[in-house]
Amino acid sequence: MNLPKIPLAAVIGSPIAHSKSPQIHGHWLRSLGIQGAYVPMDVASEDLAQVIGTLPKMGFVGANITIPHKETVMDIVDIITDRATLIGAINTLIFRADGKILGDNTDGYGFLENLRSGAPDWNPKAGPAAILGAGGASRAVIASLLDAGVPEIMLSNRTRVRADKLKSVFGSRVTVYDWVQAGNMLDYAALLVNTTSLGMVGKPDLRVPLDGLRPGTVVTDLVYAPLKTKMLQTADEMGCITVDGLGMLLHQAVPGFERWFGTRPPVDRATRAAALR
Repeated sequence: MNLPKIPLAAVIGSPIAHSKSPQIHGHWLRSLGIQGAYVPMDVASEDLAQVIGTLPKMGFVGANITIPHKETVMDIVDIITDRATLIGAINTLIFRADGKILGDNTDGYGFLENLRSGAPDWNPKAGPAAILGAGGASRAVIASLLDAGVPEIMLSNRTRVRADKLKSVFGSRVTVYDWVQAGNMLDYAALLVNTTSLGMVGKPDLRVPLDGLRPGTVVTDLVYAPLKTKMLQTADEMGCITVDGLGMLLHQAVPGFERWFGTRPPVDRATRAAALR
């Protein structure tokens, strides 16, 4: 009697104990009645290639990749999607039936889906977007916003050289502001996005002045611990439309789950509750 193999997936990083991905995927597997498993794996950089090469032989159909491996893994996979190439990082692996490993990046997708869900009236063409931070998450956000039709990205980072580097990648639709001038971007912004870790539990506060915000400006923070950051609280008080960062984590997980387990999972209240447990 040949029973079907139970599909396995993982999230690989170091450290990994803090990851909410096992809670999210575990909830979907249980609620959708799918026989499968999703496990956290703490893998050191020097072992990454060997571990990824072994996983398909163990019944794994794919994996999520998180810090610090999202860029390193680009040298390990066989095929890289266009969006992962543009972002310069991979967060989702698909182990294909032909033995090839496909690397994708769903962070930008997750960001846009969260924005559209939390601010359904947001119009990409309404005006410029102000982005705080120039790390990996910022690259994904900028790529997705430009693709959606945002006319201009105003970008500021504590270390200007990193912001200048992103301008060289994305071109003339990106304007760089010095960090001390970051507050000035808000006078023109239809959308404000914090992609830095400032304001997160255990990190310094985000000290960019927000008095340039106007009622109706859409404000979102990629930080989701706390769920309502000081930036979102202030924006709320000023009449802005605010979107918390948890939804990006949930939405970016959807394409991988669908590819691995064959069913598109819902992002609903129960999913949010599972992530916050």
